[in-house]
Amino acid sequence: MPQESHLSTALAAEQTAKLRRSLRRFDVFFLLVAAVISIEVLGQISSFGGETLTWMVLLTITFLVPFALVFAEVGSAFTDEGGPYVWVKLAFGRIPAAIATFLYWVTVPVWVGGTMAFIAYETWDAFVSPLGDGTFGDYFFKLVFIWLTVTSGVASIRYGKWLPTVGAALKVGVLGFFVITAIVYSLEHGVHGITVGDLSPTVSGFLGVTPLLLFAFLGFEAANGAAGEMKNPSRDVPISLARSAAVAASCYLVPIAAILVILPANKIDGISGLMDAMRQVFDVYGPAGPALLKIVAVVYIGVLIGQGAAWMIVSDRVQATAAADGTFFGGFFGIFNEKLGTPVRVNILTGAVATIFMFAAMSLVNGSSGAVFSVVLSFCVSTYLLSYLAIIPSAARLRRTYADTPRPFKVPLSDRAFKSLIVLCTAWIALGSWVAVFPGTLEAVLGVSYPFFDTWGVSRATFELFTLGTLALLSALGLIGYVRARPVRGEVAGRVRHPAALPAPAADLAGLSE
Repeated sequence: MPQESHLSTALAAEQTAKLRRSLRRFDVFFLLVAAVISIEVLGQISSFGGETLTWMVLLTITFLVPFALVFAEVGSAFTDEGGPYVWVKLAFGRIPAAIATFLYWVTVPVWVGGTMAFIAYETWDAFVSPLGDGTFGDYFFKLVFIWLTVTSGVASIRYGKWLPTVGAALKVGVLGFFVITAIVYSLEHGVHGITVGDLSPTVSGFLGVTPLLLFAFLGFEAANGAAGEMKNPSRDVPISLARSAAVAASCYLVPIAAILVILPANKIDGISGLMDAMRQVFDVYGPAGPALLKIVAVVYIGVLIGQGAAWMIVSDRVQATAAADGTFFGGFFGIFNEKLGTPVRVNILTGAVATIFMFAAMSLVNGSSGAVFSVVLSFCVSTYLLSYLAIIPSAARLRRTYADTPRPFKVPLSDRAFKSLIVLCTAWIALGSWVAVFPGTLEAVLGVSYPFFDTWGVSRATFELFTLGTLALLSALGLIGYVRARPVRGEVAGRVRHPAALPAPAADLAGLSE
């Protein structure tokens, strides 16, 4: 007997016909590579020195691999558009799903407007052509960056997918070129090097780098946000996820090791660490070095646009699906454009929030661009990690309550062992969330010195005002949106079978339950 799902909204059911299946395995793989490999945090992660490698290996084994396995199973079995929203809803209900989805989605405009735009600007200003902080050129550059990423979400998935695809290919190419150049540089000039002592773990290093590594390793579930537009998600998701996980692990470990070998930890700038390392190793190209560095800087900015575009595509679809199911402002943002098949209203909202946050970050966080980057990145880490406190545990409940749902890929472990993987991943996320929102508090408990201003470039009061104030504002917005969407929740489309039991591998929005 097919398993019945909850009741869906009429609005969600109406949007199903607008989805266009054009994502192949090739596209899913590159979408994941674009989303998961966060090239902009390589410098920030490297700034913790040699012990970064120690913690990275530990988290690869105890978080990245278990996380990827868990969501290869979930992503192949539950193939609705809006993946993470549907998973949490089926597991825990609409309200937890609405909260998790809102945090998941809002991270993207905050991240693009308050982090990615800043690092792209700093790269252009330092390596291509100076614009000057706070100038018209500064604001204009960041606005162009933001709205270029929005265009990929607005465009039909058939065309919009190419921006993150090209960005992903360029990302791997840039990192590979850097590593090869670093090897040549080390053979010609020698290197700073890493000693065994540098690899020794410390409490302060662990608490500092863990949230960043978690932020970097998350996102393997992202492609399922557009699962309803995949040709065969049940087959393509687990295969693409496995391949992208291997590429991601390599693209973090090897370039970070190269940065640490070339630059002393105290000379690694979080906002420009990778480009600073490139500037040094490009000496091997002689007179052509400066021109080549400019070209790479422009490509690097293009990579950042592609990375932002990938998240615009998937997270906007997750939020639009949730809105269509009656969780956000009367369903207005749940409409998919008839012609394009994309959630244009959410796309524009994302661009507007990113723009507002860019202006707010430049006004509220008094300090250098590096300080703004660090504070806003920490906030993005906090909202992003908090959303996974519901997304990850949903996998355990789905395996238990939807045990009969076909799983094209199933982690070859008992339910108890599978649950232990989820408990392990959730514990990491809980630790990372606390450290991101309240940095320095665990250090104080453990008696470890934590110079707050030297670490962040702003006072604790400024940091917490920005972080907690923004969290409170966003929480209020999400609550108001849920209350205003009550009429949508009242218009149900009838009882339907669970989407995984339907004949086609489509993500049927009618599976979104009441």
